Amino acid sequence: MAEASLTISSKNYSSWSLRGWLLCKMAGIDFAERLAPLDDATRAELLLLSPSFLVPCLEHGQVKVWDTLAIAEYLNEIKPEAGLLPADQAARSHCRAICGEMHSGFANLRSALPMNLKARHEAFKVWAGAQADIERVTAIWRECLQRYKGPYLFGATPTMADAMYAPVCTRFATYDVKLDPVSAAYRDLILRWAPMLEWTNAARSEPEEVEELDVEF
Repeated sequence: MAEASLTISSKNYSSWSLRGWLLCKMAGIDFAERLAPLDDATRAELLLLSPSFLVPCLEHGQVKVWDTLAIAEYLNEIKPEAGLLPADQAARSHCRAICGEMHSGFANLRSALPMNLKARHEAFKVWAGAQADIERVTAIWRECLQRYKGPYLFGATPTMADAMYAPVCTRFATYDVKLDPVSAAYRDLILRWAPMLEWTNAARSEPEEVEELDVEF
């Protein structure tokens, strides 16, 4: 029996579920997946209509935690050897800052480029508001990769920052977003990352249940 459970929603559409799942994989915790039913609340979350949604939700013993950053911090506390945060204090603060920015920001990018791992929209036209968000994301990536020498955002191994920005990598691929060479290389690294490949393969076999998101943008 697994020591923990993680409740998630659609693997194809839910960026927050992906983040929580990656964090659990990175921490090396033994967890079972629970799939939230695709009810009206789930549809609202996936369609960006709900301001608060309690997925992913990690249950570990008597602990129940559902905010993705809270999940990351909890896992870092119980599995410090996993390196979810950098060892250096200044780098840890930087990591937390860019994770927080991803957690609370980039609304235009989220709404204009919803996560859809099965779709491909070549020559997709990105509107100005979303383009500003794209430029900020890639500026964060370039700064981190230069400062910490890569190949991940904070050095040689993935941290919670890579989990937080992983869904953006899928969006950039889905919508054929043109990137500078450094950002494109980082996107490709994350998309080839073993946990990402595991998630993506599962997403591709997921039933088509959210027709509202299968439209041409």
